[in-house]
Amino acid sequence: MTALATHLLLGLLWLVHWLPLGVQAALGNGLGRLLHAVAGSRRRIALRNVELCLPERSAAQREALVREHFRWLGRSIIERPLLWYASPKRLRRLIHVDGDVKLAERSRRPVMWLVPHFMALDVAGSATQLFQSNPVGSIYQAQSNPVFDAAIRKGRMRFGQGDLWPRSDTALPLVRGIRRGFSFFNLPDMDFGIKDAAFVPFFGVPAATLLAPSQLARSLNMLLQPVFAEILPCGRGSGVNFLSPWTAWPSDDPLADTRRLNEWIEARIRENPAQYLWVHKRFKTRPPGEAGLYD
Repeated sequence: MTALATHLLLGLLWLVHWLPLGVQAALGNGLGRLLHAVAGSRRRIALRNVELCLPERSAAQREALVREHFRWLGRSIIERPLLWYASPKRLRRLIHVDGDVKLAERSRRPVMWLVPHFMALDVAGSATQLFQSNPVGSIYQAQSNPVFDAAIRKGRMRFGQGDLWPRSDTALPLVRGIRRGFSFFNLPDMDFGIKDAAFVPFFGVPAATLLAPSQLARSLNMLLQPVFAEILPCGRGSGVNFLSPWTAWPSDDPLADTRRLNEWIEARIRENPAQYLWVHKRFKTRPPGEAGLYD
């Protein structure tokens, strides 16, 4: 995409954010239906993931779940400009926060927020800036389009202090940020290959999962606070729940700690399966000698 086309797209997104949320929700549902129809490869990945993770569901139930998932995916795309452009006053009205959102402000230990890849992931990121004042650091996937990459960085960090670091960087800038007092907005549930990872069960399927959250928390004496975010139905906004921090985590066993992370994410997915990011190849990396699961 050219720079001009990117600027035009960002201009369109800016216009969309002015619409009432109910209208945006309807547009998002329509976009999701369109994506389900035309994005064949992503639809097949989602169906395969649901088959692997929720095998107790019938083929018809899996199809229905993936259709619903794409509608939530469409809504997340259409409603994201709100986070980038809307006023803090409007966002505080639309983001419904529960739990101890200000834990990081009071904690003597640096806080790691555990935030799995649900459709309201970016809403949770905005909530950490709008409803508490501790600086936030996170890792993100840099975009090949520099204009769009700059827009993402600006949109995600517009309300707070802190920084975003590309996943291609080393962990050193993140470690330095945490030592300066940043809280870490951590998204651990993606397949980044086997480097610094282990095959840990995810719904009973070995999944390449980074051991870094446990290792980082242990080396920096961090406190882990799970965060669960969801888009609410009928254009009512989004909910972000800051749950109680975990006890006895991290332990001296990174593998056991990582299994506990995966088990917690599994439980949240069972509560709201349609809003989880099924279109990602979570099981792309396989143990040696094991056939691919997406062929």
